[in-house]
Amino acid sequence: MKIIGSLTSPYVRKVRIVFLEKKLEAALELENVWDAQTKIAAVNPLGKVPCLILDDGEAIYDSRVIVDYADTLSPVGKLIPAESRARATVKTWEALADGIMDAGILARLEATWKPVEQQSQAWIERQMGKIEAALSQMSQELGENSWCHGNQMTLADIALGCALAYLLFRFPKLEWQTKYTNLDGLYQKLMQRPSFIETAPPVA
Repeated sequence: MKIIGSLTSPYVRKVRIVFLEKKLEAALELENVWDAQTKIAAVNPLGKVPCLILDDGEAIYDSRVIVDYADTLSPVGKLIPAESRARATVKTWEALADGIMDAGILARLEATWKPVEQQSQAWIERQMGKIEAALSQMSQELGENSWCHGNQMTLADIALGCALAYLLFRFPKLEWQTKYTNLDGLYQKLMQRPSFIETAPPVA
Protein backbone atom coordinates (compact mmCIF):
# COMPACT_ATOMS: atom_id res chain seq x y z
CA MET A 1 0.00 0.00 0.00
CA LYS A 2 1.00 3.60 -0.44
CA ILE A 3 -0.38 6.89 0.79
CA ILE A 4 -0.36 9.76 -1.69
CA GLY A 5 -0.18 13.03 0.18
CA SER A 6 1.81 16.00 1.40
CA LEU A 7 3.81 16.73 4.53
CA THR A 8 1.67 19.75 5.46
CA SER A 9 -1.86 18.38 4.97
CA PRO A 10 -3.52 17.70 8.35
CA TYR A 11 -5.75 15.10 6.71
CA VAL A 12 -2.73 13.23 5.40
CA ARG A 13 -1.16 13.47 8.83
CA LYS A 14 -4.26 11.92 10.40
CA VAL A 15 -4.03 8.95 8.05
CA ARG A 16 -0.28 8.53 8.58
CA ILE A 17 -0.71 8.59 12.36
CA VAL A 18 -3.41 5.94 12.19
CA PHE A 19 -1.16 3.71 10.09
CA LEU A 20 1.70 4.17 12.54
CA GLU A 21 -0.48 3.50 15.57
CA LYS A 22 -1.90 0.40 13.88
CA LYS A 23 1.61 -0.70 12.87
CA LEU A 24 0.61 -0.90 9.22
CA GLU A 25 3.12 -0.49 6.41
CA ALA A 26 2.40 2.11 3.73
CA ALA A 27 4.90 4.12 1.71
CA LEU A 28 4.35 7.87 1.46
CA GLU A 29 4.34 9.27 -2.07
CA LEU A 30 4.51 13.06 -2.00
CA GLU A 31 2.18 14.98 -4.28
CA ASN A 32 1.54 18.73 -4.52
CA VAL A 33 -2.08 19.04 -5.64
CA TRP A 34 -1.61 22.77 -6.27
CA ASP A 35 1.12 22.17 -8.83
CA ALA A 36 0.06 22.57 -12.44
CA GLN A 37 1.72 19.23 -13.22
CA THR A 38 -0.05 17.28 -10.46
CA LYS A 39 -1.29 13.84 -11.44
CA ILE A 40 -3.59 13.35 -8.45
CA ALA A 41 -6.72 13.34 -10.65
CA ALA A 42 -5.54 10.05 -12.14
CA VAL A 43 -6.28 8.32 -8.82
CA ASN A 44 -8.74 10.73 -7.18
CA PRO A 45 -11.03 12.71 -9.51
CA LEU A 46 -11.64 15.20 -6.69
CA GLY A 47 -7.97 16.18 -6.88
CA LYS A 48 -7.41 15.80 -3.15
CA VAL A 49 -5.04 14.06 -0.78
CA PRO A 50 -4.76 11.76 1.03
CA CYS A 51 -5.40 8.91 -1.33
CA LEU A 52 -4.60 5.33 -0.38
CA ILE A 53 -3.50 3.00 -3.17
CA LEU A 54 -4.02 -0.65 -2.31
CA ASP A 55 -1.71 -3.42 -3.44
CA ASP A 56 -4.13 -4.32 -6.27
CA GLY A 57 -4.20 -0.70 -7.47
CA GLU A 58 -7.59 0.29 -6.08
CA ALA A 59 -7.74 3.86 -4.76
CA ILE A 60 -9.49 4.77 -1.51
CA TYR A 61 -10.29 8.33 -0.43
CA ASP A 62 -10.89 10.58 1.59
CA SER A 63 -9.20 10.55 5.00
CA ARG A 64 -12.30 9.43 6.91
CA VAL A 65 -12.78 6.44 4.63
CA ILE A 66 -9.08 5.56 4.75
CA VAL A 67 -8.86 5.57 8.55
CA ASP A 68 -12.04 3.49 8.80
CA TYR A 69 -10.51 0.96 6.45
CA ALA A 70 -7.13 0.97 8.20
CA ASP A 71 -8.71 0.27 11.57
CA THR A 72 -10.10 -3.01 10.20
CA LEU A 73 -6.73 -4.25 8.93
CA SER A 74 -5.14 -4.97 12.29
CA PRO A 75 -6.39 -5.74 15.80
CA VAL A 76 -3.54 -3.64 17.19
CA GLY A 77 -4.69 -0.46 18.94
CA LYS A 78 -8.36 -0.44 17.96
CA LEU A 79 -9.16 3.22 17.27
CA ILE A 80 -12.86 3.11 16.35
CA PRO A 81 -15.26 1.33 18.72
CA ALA A 82 -17.46 -1.42 17.31
CA GLU A 83 -20.52 -0.52 19.36
CA SER A 84 -22.75 1.79 17.35
CA ARG A 85 -23.22 4.61 19.88
CA ALA A 86 -19.55 4.75 20.83
CA ARG A 87 -18.56 4.61 17.17
CA ALA A 88 -20.86 7.53 16.38
CA THR A 89 -19.37 9.53 19.26
CA VAL A 90 -15.81 9.00 18.07
CA LYS A 91 -16.74 9.79 14.47
CA THR A 92 -18.51 12.97 15.61
CA TRP A 93 -15.28 14.08 17.28
CA GLU A 94 -13.52 13.38 13.99
CA ALA A 95 -16.13 15.42 12.10
CA LEU A 96 -15.57 18.37 14.44
CA ALA A 97 -11.81 18.13 14.04
CA ASP A 98 -12.08 17.84 10.26
CA GLY A 99 -14.44 20.82 10.32
CA ILE A 100 -11.78 22.90 12.06
CA MET A 101 -9.30 21.95 9.37
CA ASP A 102 -11.82 22.61 6.59
CA ALA A 103 -12.59 26.08 7.92
CA GLY A 104 -8.93 26.85 8.53
CA ILE A 105 -7.97 25.92 4.99
CA LEU A 106 -10.80 28.00 3.51
CA ALA A 107 -9.81 31.02 5.59
CA ARG A 108 -6.15 30.63 4.68
CA LEU A 109 -6.85 30.28 0.96
CA GLU A 110 -9.02 33.40 1.03
CA ALA A 111 -6.22 35.35 2.68
CA THR A 112 -3.31 34.00 0.64
CA TRP A 113 -4.60 33.15 -2.83
CA LYS A 114 -6.62 36.24 -3.64
CA PRO A 115 -5.40 39.81 -4.14
CA VAL A 116 -6.13 41.92 -1.07
CA GLU A 117 -8.84 43.91 -2.85
CA GLN A 118 -10.71 40.70 -3.70
CA GLN A 119 -10.55 39.11 -0.27
CA SER A 120 -13.71 38.84 1.80
CA GLN A 121 -13.06 39.59 5.45
CA ALA A 122 -16.60 38.48 6.23
CA TRP A 123 -15.84 35.07 4.71
CA ILE A 124 -12.64 34.73 6.72
CA GLU A 125 -14.41 35.73 9.92
CA ARG A 126 -17.16 33.21 9.20
CA GLN A 127 -14.61 30.41 8.94
CA MET A 128 -12.75 31.53 12.06
CA GLY A 129 -16.10 31.62 13.86
CA LYS A 130 -16.62 27.97 12.98
CA ILE A 131 -13.22 27.14 14.42
CA GLU A 132 -13.98 28.98 17.65
CA ALA A 133 -17.37 27.26 18.00
CA ALA A 134 -15.83 23.83 17.41
CA LEU A 135 -13.03 24.46 19.92
CA SER A 136 -15.56 25.56 22.52
CA GLN A 137 -17.66 22.45 21.95
CA MET A 138 -14.64 20.18 22.13
CA SER A 139 -13.42 21.79 25.34
CA GLN A 140 -16.83 21.37 26.90
CA GLU A 141 -17.11 17.74 25.81
CA LEU A 142 -13.59 16.86 26.96
CA GLY A 143 -14.00 18.44 30.39
CA GLU A 144 -11.53 16.87 32.80
CA ASN A 145 -11.32 13.57 30.93
CA SER A 146 -7.97 12.15 29.87
CA TRP A 147 -9.19 11.21 26.39
CA CYS A 148 -11.98 12.34 24.07
CA HIS A 149 -13.84 9.06 24.52
CA GLY A 150 -13.34 6.22 26.96
CA ASN A 151 -10.13 5.45 28.82
CA GLN A 152 -7.69 5.16 25.92
CA MET A 153 -6.70 6.97 22.76
CA THR A 154 -9.10 6.66 19.84
CA LEU A 155 -9.45 8.19 16.40
CA ALA A 156 -11.18 11.11 18.14
CA ASP A 157 -7.94 12.09 19.86
CA ILE A 158 -5.85 11.64 16.72
CA ALA A 159 -8.21 13.84 14.70
CA LEU A 160 -8.27 16.45 17.45
CA GLY A 161 -4.48 16.47 17.71
CA CYS A 162 -4.11 16.98 13.96
CA ALA A 163 -6.62 19.83 13.98
CA LEU A 164 -4.98 21.61 16.90
CA ALA A 165 -1.53 21.15 15.38
CA TYR A 166 -2.80 22.62 12.11
CA LEU A 167 -4.04 25.70 13.94
CA LEU A 168 -0.63 26.18 15.53
CA PHE A 169 1.05 25.62 12.17
CA ARG A 170 -1.09 27.99 10.09
CA PHE A 171 -2.67 30.31 12.69
CA PRO A 172 0.00 30.76 15.38
CA LYS A 173 -1.64 33.97 16.64
CA LEU A 174 -4.87 32.15 17.51
CA GLU A 175 -4.54 31.79 21.27
CA TRP A 176 -6.63 28.69 21.82
CA GLN A 177 -4.08 27.15 24.19
CA THR A 178 -4.63 29.74 26.90
CA LYS A 179 -8.40 29.77 26.44
CA TYR A 180 -8.89 26.01 26.32
CA THR A 181 -6.31 24.62 28.69
CA ASN A 182 -7.85 21.15 28.78
CA LEU A 183 -7.48 20.84 25.01
CA ASP A 184 -3.88 21.97 25.30
CA GLY A 185 -3.23 19.37 27.99
CA LEU A 186 -4.42 16.59 25.69
CA TYR A 187 -2.55 18.12 22.77
CA GLN A 188 0.73 18.14 24.69
CA LYS A 189 0.24 14.48 25.63
CA LEU A 190 -0.43 13.52 22.02
CA MET A 191 2.62 15.39 20.74
CA GLN A 192 4.83 13.10 22.83
CA ARG A 193 3.71 10.03 20.91
CA PRO A 194 6.16 8.76 18.24
CA SER A 195 3.40 8.79 15.61
CA PHE A 196 2.83 12.53 16.08
CA ILE A 197 6.54 13.27 16.28
CA GLU A 198 7.28 11.39 13.07
CA THR A 199 4.52 13.14 11.12
CA ALA A 200 5.20 16.71 12.26
CA PRO A 201 5.03 19.15 9.31
CA PRO A 202 8.20 20.91 8.15
CA VAL A 203 9.16 23.97 10.19
CA ALA A 204 9.82 26.11 7.14
